[in-house]
Amino acid sequence: MRARRQSPLAHSKNLQINSRAPTRIDLAGGTLDIWPLYLFHEGAVTVNCAITRYARCQIDTRKDRAIVLRSLDTRRSEGFASFRQLTNAATYKLPLLVHLVRYFKPNVGLTVTTDSEAPAGAGLGGSSALAVAICAALDKLTDAGLSRERWIHLSRDVEAIVLGVPTGTQDHYPPAFGGAMAVILEPGSERYEPLRVNLRELEQRLLLCYTGKPRRSGINNWKVYQEHLNGNRRIRRNLAEISAIAQALRAALEGGKWDETGRLIRSEWNFRRRNLPTISTPTVDGIISASLRAGAAAGKVCGAGGGGCVVLLIQPDARKSVERAVIESGGESLPFSIDHQGAAVTLGHANGGVKSKTVPANRKKD
Repeated sequence: MRARRQSPLAHSKNLQINSRAPTRIDLAGGTLDIWPLYLFHEGAVTVNCAITRYARCQIDTRKDRAIVLRSLDTRRSEGFASFRQLTNAATYKLPLLVHLVRYFKPNVGLTVTTDSEAPAGAGLGGSSALAVAICAALDKLTDAGLSRERWIHLSRDVEAIVLGVPTGTQDHYPPAFGGAMAVILEPGSERYEPLRVNLRELEQRLLLCYTGKPRRSGINNWKVYQEHLNGNRRIRRNLAEISAIAQALRAALEGGKWDETGRLIRSEWNFRRRNLPTISTPTVDGIISASLRAGAAAGKVCGAGGGGCVVLLIQPDARKSVERAVIESGGESLPFSIDHQGAAVTLGHANGGVKSKTVPANRKKD
């Protein structure tokens, strides 16, 4: 267990720490990042990119010992008279926040406020981005000095505790590091490698839309996970195909082969939706079909499926026609850019008396 330690920052009056972490679009390889699935598919990777739909965390230090937790996007809050009361509580309204505060053990009263720019159940890894943003802010407050890789693994494990099912890491790497990347999944470890791709061009060729129907986070992945481990041959074959497609997609993106990229994303989606009947929905199917007719090259659901967001690969000059098709099919276009920075932390004072300054988050490896 970590001993309670305290940064000199925490004794500053009216200290305010703000952090943010980008959400992500996943292009191929999802589900395989959940241990031990990738061990059965040699060379497994996930391909994704960080986007400027941010999860945010604000910490304000307090004069008393209370710990107050607030989630603006879910409109939930709870308070504890002290850290001891928080650790002794039997139930929580905001378990993700509580478990991360328990890990970092701040020795000061504080108010933690979180918010997310991703729609609820969007499939953009919003809870993972939020966990990384919370880690970044609490790390700065307590001077824990953890690496971004440690934030990733801590966030993954806390999410598993909260959800009660195994979770992977592909949703956590983009929030931590930003950019477009392949997450390499190997026996004994995983790591990320930035894609050698023109991020501006990739950005111009992606269109993100929300179906208006939130998905039930983790349900589809958990069912696929169970069936794979139980020896379901169909799902094992599908994930083997998805693994090979993700590896080929990385090469296509880095080679600037956009026609091949579109073919591979279409193929990935076809194999993914075969895993379970709940992975796609009539709305998702309608948006993708209409978008393909309007000039999109490919489309797939983000995350585990069952609703949420759809990502479309388009020709840059087809954006308006595809956006129109999305809207006419009941979807909503979500503007975004590719985030290049990953998690970022800003220090200041709540009374505005001290100019805020950006503090680089720790990038060292443990």
